[in-house]
Amino acid sequence: MDSNHFDALKLLFCFLLVNTWMLSGTSASDSFNLEPTITWQRRLCNESRLRWDVEVCGEDFKRVMAYIDPLQWCNLTHFMSEYHIFTLCTETKSHNVDCYWPNPLVESYIIRIHKHFFSNCTTEGVKWGDPPDDTLTILILIPVFLTLAMIALVVWCSKRSDLLA
Repeated sequence: MDSNHFDALKLLFCFLLVNTWMLSGTSASDSFNLEPTITWQRRLCNESRLRWDVEVCGEDFKRVMAYIDPLQWCNLTHFMSEYHIFTLCTETKSHNVDCYWPNPLVESYIIRIHKHFFSNCTTEGVKWGDPPDDTLTILILIPVFLTLAMIALVVWCSKRSDLLA
């Protein structure tokens, strides 16, 4: 028997052996447990404790904001880190009492904080206007001249290739 035939026969035997081994089990749904393996149950959200903890976060934020000039309350750069600490505090306190974040209780408190500190921070609507005529003319003419230049370049190259061919 040729060695190539013998190798092919060994390969076929291995294929049949592996195939039989894989198909010998039961169906996939029978061999895997589809139930979650974690047996602990999630504790309920302690909303009264969360209400107290969020108030503590808010009082800390109010104390820090008292040091900032009220005229600067609309400028985020003056209190960005303090606001980040406030939101991080509410998130941490929510997770500590087994509540998700943001939840309606925390959101309502954050809205109250926003109304207290940032209610006068509304900005006027942006009014769009046309650019000056010189700028508008340049912005129109540049694409027109680029298009004409590209057309001229294509025509010139196509005539030149006809001469060189």
